[in-house]
Amino acid sequence: MTQEINLAFINSASQEDFTQLLAEIYEHSSWIPNQAWLQRPFDSIESLHQTMLKIVEDATLEQQLALLRAHPQLAGKEAKSGELTDSSTEEQSSANLNALSREELDEITALNKQYMDAHGFPFIIAVKNHNKAGIFNEFKRRISLATNDELHQAIWQVGLIAGFRLSALFPEYDNTTGN
Repeated sequence: MTQEINLAFINSASQEDFTQLLAEIYEHSSWIPNQAWLQRPFDSIESLHQTMLKIVEDATLEQQLALLRAHPQLAGKEAKSGELTDSSTEEQSSANLNALSREELDEITALNKQYMDAHGFPFIIAVKNHNKAGIFNEFKRRISLATNDELHQAIWQVGLIAGFRLSALFPEYDNTTGN
């Protein structure tokens, strides 16, 4: 018998089951849902989302940087080698980043390197809010931001991505606008 995954289920789940179910809401950062479990019960998926956003906001700089560094580069080595999480694969594919021309691939490879050299973490964008041209434009714009400003922007983008992933896991939670 398969258990329906809904708010009642996550509110009654063990810490291990809760963490495992929500582990990929934040890329390779199960510490976030693990901490969120302590604040159950949630009255809505939105309150769960807000709780996890607050955990990230209150995290140490080292934890925030680890969260950002857990994300793959766009169309980077993880995508080329098939090592992306299912969520990242779907997200990058939705913006056609899996079908770049040779010229686009060379450009995004150079942008990934420039960004990483400038900020020390990968460029993160909620690709579901953008088309391929918009992603390239944001990439170019954000490379030159001050690292502290870009850190806040990247954390904001991670929160948007988390909302999209929660919407995929809990269809009754409509956060498809990324708000």
